Amino acid sequence: MLATQRRDEIAARIQADGRVLVAEVARELGITAETVRRDLDTLERAGIARRVHGGAVAAGRSSLVETAVAEREGANTEGKQRIARLAGERLLALGATSLLLDAGTTSAALAAALVATWPRSDGPRLIVATHSPAIAQQLAAHPSIEVHAIGGRIRAVTGAAVGAQTVLSIAALRPDVVVLGANGIDEHGITTPDPDEAAVKSAIVAAGRRVAVLADSTKLGEASLCRFAALEQVDVLLTDASPSASLAAALEDAGCEVQVA
Repeated sequence: MLATQRRDEIAARIQADGRVLVAEVARELGITAETVRRDLDTLERAGIARRVHGGAVAAGRSSLVETAVAEREGANTEGKQRIARLAGERLLALGATSLLLDAGTTSAALAAALVATWPRSDGPRLIVATHSPAIAQQLAAHPSIEVHAIGGRIRAVTGAAVGAQTVLSIAALRPDVVVLGANGIDEHGITTPDPDEAAVKSAIVAAGRRVAVLADSTKLGEASLCRFAALEQVDVLLTDASPSASLAAALEDAGCEVQVA
């Protein structure tokens, strides 16, 4: 298939379905994910598509688009696992004993890394609070991790508890470290599409003595509808690729450390 034919096919899918996923297109067309990303970049420049986490949507819709957690689990798995391992190592190095963990696929990768690597008998006990029932269940398998599940209304698209009850519960906490995911990070701040999710994330940021954001490279340079944190509110960004020059400069000016896994 010629490049122009391939891009026409991807554009037709975007127009028909409103969005495409990189992994899905690569599998169905028998091409590499890198080729799909280059094609999506071309379609974005042409004003046909707008790049979002894991793929692209029809132009003009990106700030409200939110991919279901089940679909995001297979996107950039290797990068998320690298970020998760690095985050786990940093938690041990910091000597943190309490953690507030946001919902999301990269946060779930961190939970898996903690279950696999956190000392079971001769290391420190770790207390983890989370508003993700799935992540709470993951962590409960470890004998040295004490899990506190934060309740609220569960959003089906993310599997996260949200609402006033959730925000109030988080506001009562003061953990050593809070770890958040994001849908977008650009020079103007850190964003997510849903206002209820944004309210919970803002509460998480306010609760932490130290604030860490885990975001794979597909989130860098992207922006969603609701900003929940300024770059100045984040102590460290853990990602799997170096940010663009403009974003890197904004992060440096904000005093946010960048760690690339």
